[in-house]
Amino acid sequence: MEIITGVERRRPWRAEEKLRILAELNEPGVKFSEVARRHDVSRGLLWQWRDAQRRGRLVAETPGFLPLQVVPEMVVPAPPGGSGPRPCAGLPAVEDEADERIEIVLPDGTAVRVAASISAAALRRVLAVLRA
Repeated sequence: MEIITGVERRRPWRAEEKLRILAELNEPGVKFSEVARRHDVSRGLLWQWRDAQRRGRLVAETPGFLPLQVVPEMVVPAPPGGSGPRPCAGLPAVEDEADERIEIVLPDGTAVRVAASISAAALRRVLAVLRA
């Protein structure tokens, strides 16, 4: 039995570093094993990173700009009976269960409304931009 003591072999990799290494794989004439050897990373780990990138789980966390269209506020009629919460102005009330939306209200009062089917990566990018 062999007992290994000392520095742990696992290294923490930032998403930017992983993406930079993966970008090298797209250059013409570059061999997968050479990139792995150059960065002292196993080929299996590179395949995991590549898979995560293709599935949208490995993305750069740098905030960016998204196209935005500002529309005038819509007038929302008061609900019958005058009780209950008032729907948010700017979006029609959700009437069809198939058109479910998620509303996120940030501490500064900013509200984000997205379709319930939004991917985690896309939502992460939107929230990163709003926090910046």
